[in-house]
Amino acid sequence: MSKSVEPRGIATVPDVAREAGVSTATAARALGGYGSVRESTRERVLAAAEQLGYRANSLARSMITGSTRTLGVVMSDIENPFFRRSLRGIADTARAQGFEVLLANTDEELDKEETAVRVMTERRVDGLVVCPADGGDRSHLRAVIAAGIPVVLLDRSVAGLQADTVGIDNRKAARAATEHLLAHGHRDIAILTGGTHTMLERMLRPDMKGVERASATTVGARAAGFRDAMAAAGVPIRPELISSGGYRREDGETETARLLALADRPTAILAFDAMQSLGAFHAIARAGVRCPEDVSLMGFDDTEWADLVSPALTVIAQPTYEIGVAACRLLLSRIEGAGGAVAHRRLPTELIDRGSVGPWPPS
Repeated sequence: MSKSVEPRGIATVPDVAREAGVSTATAARALGGYGSVRESTRERVLAAAEQLGYRANSLARSMITGSTRTLGVVMSDIENPFFRRSLRGIADTARAQGFEVLLANTDEELDKEETAVRVMTERRVDGLVVCPADGGDRSHLRAVIAAGIPVVLLDRSVAGLQADTVGIDNRKAARAATEHLLAHGHRDIAILTGGTHTMLERMLRPDMKGVERASATTVGARAAGFRDAMAAAGVPIRPELISSGGYRREDGETETARLLALADRPTAILAFDAMQSLGAFHAIARAGVRCPEDVSLMGFDDTEWADLVSPALTVIAQPTYEIGVAACRLLLSRIEGAGGAVAHRRLPTELIDRGSVGPWPPS
């Protein structure tokens, strides 16, 4: 190796090649990790690159290798603890395999999702993990899949879309949650969710018409599980106790306040995610209603605060970090060329019984 000099400007591949005493083509292969290069030569090139402060041009490398070593992650609400923890699982797994992550947040808005997917594909990500917004046209995802870019859906599925999915069995989990409330004597059970009224009305139909398509979504599947348990117990569902105000904490608070103001209010509330559970806690406290003596509360997701509030929250706990890990591993396997049928990975849940659910009528 020649005597080093203080580099000027940005070091290039030819600069590294001269410093290492090899051809530019050999230096490019060693730096890019492709082609055949002797190990001793590779070490010499990498040492020269470090000495000169060389930084790889990812765009140029992608034109040679066809890979940018990046994954796109499109989340629906990064404020939600479920998605934050899942993202950590994705990022940890990706980086362990030499991939970086580009993140976009859609706020549950389809137009933002479309824009995020377009921008990420223009940046030549190797694959996408998407938590799709509820409803709307999915042509942007179909176009990505048709172009050969692997897509894994996180937490939610899309009816008719041929894409891998990773999450839990939401219908089974919601049925278990509802059965837990029924076992405590509750019959006037409200659900707190962000789904549309139209979708939720399908869940209430005696003939269950349209339920299979609606239950492709997370909210739809949980509503179907709620209905399954209520129907099996012979307990009628009161339409005024079906709340679909939105996904934010403020939405959960507003809708819970509405439910508590009813003349014949519910004795138990099942919140479909952590943000709605938190909003429900705020509303219950502000209304001066005792939990669980006056109203029981049960939620999804075992968040950091769930066992710190009083009473501690009874939940259906999802393995959120592991869901992110599983989604990333599945995506990486597709990027590496793994074929086979569309996969639907379902991880187990756990019902954690704490103090927010009590008997009805009160003992």
